[in-house]
Amino acid sequence: MLWLVTSFAHANVIQGVRAHEAPDYIRLVLDTSQVSKYSVFALDNPHRIVIDVKDATAGRGLTLALTKGLTHVKGLRAAKRKDGYRIVVDAEVAFAPKTFTLQPIAPYGHRLVTDLYFPKRGGVAKPEPASEPAPKARDVMIAIDAGHGGEDPGALGPRQTQEKKVVLQIARRVVDQIKREKGFDAFLIRDGDYYLGHRKRTALAREKRADLFVSIHADAFKSPSVSGASVYTLSDRGATSETAKWLAERENQSDMLGGVGNVSLDDKDPMLAQVLLDLSMNGNRSQSIQVGEAVLRNMGTVTKLHKKQVEQAAFLVLKSPDMPSILVETGFISNPQEAKKLSQGSHQQKLAKAIGAGIVEFMRSNPPPATLLAERREEIRYTVSRGDTLSEIAVRYGVSEAQLKRRNRLSDDTIKVGQKITIPGG
Repeated sequence: MLWLVTSFAHANVIQGVRAHEAPDYIRLVLDTSQVSKYSVFALDNPHRIVIDVKDATAGRGLTLALTKGLTHVKGLRAAKRKDGYRIVVDAEVAFAPKTFTLQPIAPYGHRLVTDLYFPKRGGVAKPEPASEPAPKARDVMIAIDAGHGGEDPGALGPRQTQEKKVVLQIARRVVDQIKREKGFDAFLIRDGDYYLGHRKRTALAREKRADLFVSIHADAFKSPSVSGASVYTLSDRGATSETAKWLAERENQSDMLGGVGNVSLDDKDPMLAQVLLDLSMNGNRSQSIQVGEAVLRNMGTVTKLHKKQVEQAAFLVLKSPDMPSILVETGFISNPQEAKKLSQGSHQQKLAKAIGAGIVEFMRSNPPPATLLAERREEIRYTVSRGDTLSEIAVRYGVSEAQLKRRNRLSDDTIKVGQKITIPGG
């Protein structure tokens, strides 16, 4: 009897099973009482993925009825074995499994994660039709990223309101708002309840040639009385306030929650990689601040602002070297009144309109090259920012330095911060 009690006390208890579907894989998560020893293998005829957890037992009330709606998954079954516990995924296709463990991090304990990757499409490539001449101009493309997702719920508000769900609803509304504007297009980085690593999010934006990356979040703080919306851009020297620093640390641990972590540029010389990254990001930092100011100004007409100026913090998701990037905190989900508003469709729509208006306002004044906005642009009044040069402004707007000087009656290349200059149209 004593041996049985001791053996059970040291067994790894499987406390829960969850599943999230992403575009290219399904994530199966086992919540366990300790670090799992496991083996995973695939079987054919019929297709199955077998997960054996050594020295494990099922917790009280463990349910496996969670496969409804999962692509190519017919069911889940489990059984106690002599040396542990076995879970079998009955599948319609040959999944490629990748399994790993995750250490405890709030709000989760130990986890055994199996990512079931969909098989890649094969077959003989069809000959591509004769290409038509590429259009001379394109729409401005905006990437809207709903923060967190899947294993990472983000901040939790009263009544267990989850940040990941609220921000996805707002993000969808922002995309709809932007797509209504002529000369604009937008897409969602995450369009479901699954997790993406920070580097993956910016990589997806890059694949679609996004001109701007906007990450949508809902803030949280230890005091429930703190409230208001904020906009952040990247700071290479850390945060500009204690709140920004605390918030950046909280957001950056999401890759640990989602099971990504340890992202590095080990294929590059470390010093070279850092120098190249810094040089690239410097060119977009001033534009990020400008678009952030436009969004913040418009949000201030529909909701309370936590900070009336754009904050800067070291968010991983903003470290994109080839596009301006901002992070929008739509309010404090830790504040009961704001959590209630953030869950309401009418308030979400107001926020979406304000965010969209700020983006459109900035892009119309700063049209990216080769876009319809740049082609049809009328004269623009531009305010010189820190770091601007006349030659850089000329390149950005597709005009010559001579045109800028002539239109603004400048005798030389000297410009000052805060100076208003006119960008010729056409």
